[in-house]
Amino acid sequence: MGDIRLLTDEPDQRHVLRRAWPQLREHRRAMAGAVAVNLLATLSLTLVPVVIGRAVDELLAGDRRGLLVSAAVVLSLVVARTVLLRWSELLLTRVGERVVHSLRDLVVERLGTTSLRFLEAHRGGDLLQRATVEVAELATFVRSQLPDLISLSGYLLFSVVVLLSSSWSLFTLLVLVFAPPMWWLGRRFRRAAQQAYPAEAAAQAAVTATFAESLLAREQLQLDNATGTWLDRLRADADTYLDRARTAQRGANWIDATWIVQGLTTAALLVAGGMLAAEDVVTVGVVVTFVLASRDLFASVDDFTLVAGEMLESRVGLARLLDLLDATAPRTAAAGRLTAGRAEIVRGRADEEAAGEVKPRPAEGTAGSARRGRAAAGLTVSGGEVRRGPDAAGLTAEAVTYSYRPGEAVLHGISVGFAPGEHAGIVGETGSGKTTLAKLLCGLYLPDGGTVRLGGRDLSALDATELRRRLVLVPQQVHMIAGTLADNLALAPGRPGPADFARAAGQLGLDAWVAGLPDGFDTALGRRGERFSAGERQLAGLIRAALTDPEVLILDEATADLDPATAHRIEQALARLRAGRTVLVIAHRPSTIDRLPRVVRLHAGRLTPED
Repeated sequence: MGDIRLLTDEPDQRHVLRRAWPQLREHRRAMAGAVAVNLLATLSLTLVPVVIGRAVDELLAGDRRGLLVSAAVVLSLVVARTVLLRWSELLLTRVGERVVHSLRDLVVERLGTTSLRFLEAHRGGDLLQRATVEVAELATFVRSQLPDLISLSGYLLFSVVVLLSSSWSLFTLLVLVFAPPMWWLGRRFRRAAQQAYPAEAAAQAAVTATFAESLLAREQLQLDNATGTWLDRLRADADTYLDRARTAQRGANWIDATWIVQGLTTAALLVAGGMLAAEDVVTVGVVVTFVLASRDLFASVDDFTLVAGEMLESRVGLARLLDLLDATAPRTAAAGRLTAGRAEIVRGRADEEAAGEVKPRPAEGTAGSARRGRAAAGLTVSGGEVRRGPDAAGLTAEAVTYSYRPGEAVLHGISVGFAPGEHAGIVGETGSGKTTLAKLLCGLYLPDGGTVRLGGRDLSALDATELRRRLVLVPQQVHMIAGTLADNLALAPGRPGPADFARAAGQLGLDAWVAGLPDGFDTALGRRGERFSAGERQLAGLIRAALTDPEVLILDEATADLDPATAHRIEQALARLRAGRTVLVIAHRPSTIDRLPRVVRLHAGRLTPED
């Protein structure tokens, strides 16, 4: 398990904004421009109470001209505020969409290049939640929360300057009455929210994952009459999510107490302001300015607390997204080159072995074939280990070990070699490790111990393009995307076209099969290729392999009962594809095993003696 890092349900949220900055750096100029416009709009709003207070003094003094000028200034400030705010919203929306686009591309790239072991170790719903919801939350943060935070911070700063310059005594009263209880309430809210919001996000991801799995397994659930049992599990996840959401809401209730603090502060300002105005310490306009500005200040604090709550939720989402990006980041050259399509393989579980028993094959002839294969590959065996000679070639596994869970090895020190052009089979009972070995031999998995080499070179050192070109695995369940047969064949490296499809099908003798389909290469396969049988999917996989023209072909034979016509087509296509390349077949059917010149047998993750 050393080549992956598992995701954390509640990842570390410390310095999350600083850690997210590399994903936002390329948009910094657009963000700075939008923030600057937003601050100008905030400044316009801050000056409105000051001008209104001046207008009140002018009214009391009977200065009609000054009153009209103040009214015109207020109107100008309101219009400027509206225009500037709308402009900043448009700029930030544009930046937010760019962030979403670039981050989704990055997440898709990371998930497409991470190891299959990582994907199999996590629930699909959790990955989906992080790849969609968490990305959208980061965009919301950029588009809404970040400018709101900057705008509110700017308003607080501008208001402090305006109020302090108007009356230091009223400003001191405002600070003494308002600040301490607000600080205490904010502290209580943060303490409650820091624990509640991560737990709520993890519970929400669990509901998403369970629901996604129920859609995938809907047919089996109906066949087993297990829908009720699964619904109980979904309800349990939903109840947990509801409990976590209620806990988060109880923490948010601390925000409501700020309204009481605001009312007390306003009352104190009116009483103190009236007394100071009566003694001519301040003008009535200053008192009006303080009351209006304090109301705007309180509204800003309300917005600030709401934004703070939203930011705590977004911070959790950001932490979960960054956890995904960190876990899938290429840490070595080997990790960086593990692409999902590199060997024409689709994600599959390693335990999906054959359902039937494999009849034992007589040992006569196998040992000689195995020795000839190893000798041709430049290999010798000593003490159960494969030793490479100076002219080592072909595909070799040297003391390979692998486990899906720590301490539970699936393969134990496997050493085996296949010469260039050799045709061999890998057989064994269900759960013996055949499929796992195949995925190691094609470079889909990195071994926990030992090395897999092709032509004497470690697979982990090969470039992704070279690996795709030289190694192809056709799995038991060939993955098909929604679309036509041509759409699925186009997934092969090199962007092949219709002429390439026809040539590859003809090379394998499958042109008649394609012609027999309702619309040939344009036949619609339905969702996930559901209109094709397992055997027909393998035929499509063999055509894709022919398009790639690999040096080594590994076929994990379909375990489902194949109709004779499909089985014959697969055998004939494989026979044509064998020419000039190494072919390994994970064989399940006795008829297939009997035709193979060499058979490698596995039992409980170990090779059985070939001699």
